[in-house]
Amino acid sequence: MTEADVSDAVLYSETDAGVAVLTLNRPERMNAWGIDMADAFYACVDRAEAAPHVRVLVVTGGGGAFCAGAHMGSSDTIGDSLSRSGDVDISKIIGDRPVSFLTGLRKPVVAAIDGPCVGIGLVLALMCDVRFAATGTKFAAPFAKRGLVAENGISWILPRLVGWGVAMDLLLSGRTFYADEAYELRLIKEVVASDELMKRALEYAESIALQCAPSSLAQIKQQAYRDSTGDVDEAGSRAEALMSDSLTRPDFMEGILAFFEKRKPNFPSL
Repeated sequence: MTEADVSDAVLYSETDAGVAVLTLNRPERMNAWGIDMADAFYACVDRAEAAPHVRVLVVTGGGGAFCAGAHMGSSDTIGDSLSRSGDVDISKIIGDRPVSFLTGLRKPVVAAIDGPCVGIGLVLALMCDVRFAATGTKFAAPFAKRGLVAENGISWILPRLVGWGVAMDLLLSGRTFYADEAYELRLIKEVVASDELMKRALEYAESIALQCAPSSLAQIKQQAYRDSTGDVDEAGSRAEALMSDSLTRPDFMEGILAFFEKRKPNFPSL
């Protein structure tokens, strides 16, 4: 893996296979989310999304944490974030975009979660397309315990991943749960030993980057998120039109030839 660039709050690197790795880099605060991290993260995502050679993103955290929630300062300084009306300027915490923007990317996003994944950190992980977690990783959606609401779109994504009853349990209780339960609830794909986490996540991401057509990934991802709230007949009609279009692209011929010739496909970039 080659280092392409280092920003203050987020590290950015790329593998030769076409995977961009974004590492949250505020270990002194367990990578708690703040405007510094938000701006750096969005810039790194934009860079990866625009790069023709990048086909998959992996998001992780450095220093033994994924993201321990929002960075609100200390009890002595939290008042500084309040306006005279008593309102918090939320854009000064999460930045200028909702975390859900990850679902609108053309490229798959894989989360490699090691250490606390709490609050907005949990939302960030859930908005990734696939998640791996290290053994013992702690998860929580403690919004109710902080006098907050289900923030940043978690009320949209969580029920779709785990079902209504489980989502309500996790949101209403704000309880802590660990990687093994997260796996049982199908929030994560696999539980991996901490020292094997990035290796496994990269192995998975690189298999997608090397074997799947970027045009197909972009369309499938858009279909999945858009169709989750739509009518099944509409989804079927859209899929039919998209399928007809895909049959005319060189990606289809390359995919078929690679299959019959028992080789890795050489798909063009987006």
